[in-house]
Amino acid sequence: MANENLKEAKAAKNDEFYTQFHDIEVEMNAYLEYDPDVFKGKTVLLPCDDPEWSNFTKYFAAKFEELGLKKLISTSYAQESKNYKTNWQPTLFETENPRFSADKTAVCGKIFTLTHNINNNGKIDINDLEWEYLEGNGDFRSEEVTRLRDEADIIITNPPFSLFREFLAWIIEADKRFIIIGNMNCITYKEVFPLIMYNKVWLGVPFPGGNAYFRPAIQSEYAVGGVYNEDTNLVKFRNCIWLTNIDHGRRHQPLSLMTMEDNLRFSKHKEIRGKISYEHYDNYDAIEVPFTDAIPSDYEGVMGVPISFLDKYCPEQFEILGITDRQNTSCLRTKRYTVYDSLKYNDLNARSVIRRDGKYIPMYARLLIRKL
Repeated sequence: MANENLKEAKAAKNDEFYTQFHDIEVEMNAYLEYDPDVFKGKTVLLPCDDPEWSNFTKYFAAKFEELGLKKLISTSYAQESKNYKTNWQPTLFETENPRFSADKTAVCGKIFTLTHNINNNGKIDINDLEWEYLEGNGDFRSEEVTRLRDEADIIITNPPFSLFREFLAWIIEADKRFIIIGNMNCITYKEVFPLIMYNKVWLGVPFPGGNAYFRPAIQSEYAVGGVYNEDTNLVKFRNCIWLTNIDHGRRHQPLSLMTMEDNLRFSKHKEIRGKISYEHYDNYDAIEVPFTDAIPSDYEGVMGVPISFLDKYCPEQFEILGITDRQNTSCLRTKRYTVYDSLKYNDLNARSVIRRDGKYIPMYARLLIRKL
């Protein structure tokens, strides 16, 4: 059965993970430190969730009164609708409840709501959660869950990575505030980057040490994009981010930088230290800055920086002009390559390019920025 689960997880792109309580608490504290009333009087929706296991539900239920929430809504996705099968059984929490339905348990999603104290202990907490079956399977795209989206003020969750584009579009369509987890590469998506460039969406606080650890929805050594540890049953990711449109103080902290001259003399990076100058792109009127901490403080022109720069981006310090991509959405590309330049000309046109020793060297995706 374990091997069958593994094969099904691989075929289904097993990319559903539970976020750790500590990581949720650290992230939410960043918004609370900037605005202590950020959640006050708000209805928070946690879709794509499993309220019986989710640390998102546990966090907001435990903090309901402290945060001043108006209402907490959490929904789950029906087991039978998932692409992979497990030895799943309904929990005692569900089966011993008068609402339990053997006909609905595997095919219907659930909705948990928290609004007031129902057990008369004088405190609103997780024991006051009320639940019932949804009419459908709990898919966020359903009319049923979309109505909950429209009711909510803030949407917070860790959606399946494979549905990230569609999930974000679902939120943006309703013009809702949100805090969600995604892959760092989502920054380059054509649906996401314009939101970042025009300061409508930004990164939250980075995961500690740049490492994110999640518990997989099914226990197996396979998980898309991560490294599984069988001793801890956690999956490690190096490229996860929080994406949000709620302000926090860290994004207004300017970077402390050295001048170009000092970088060329003292940079800790061998790619910079000892060079005569920064390399200039062959197809963009910009210099290549391969590390965020190597951005020169006194350069007034356009610079190409790694997408990880957004972890440190301060909108009062820098302007984002575009990104190096195949479509030239920034309109900053100065040269288009053809087969006469290289057999891999399509790859060259999708990137910024350094010409070195007569060779064309494409870089990874770069953000094009300028100092304000």
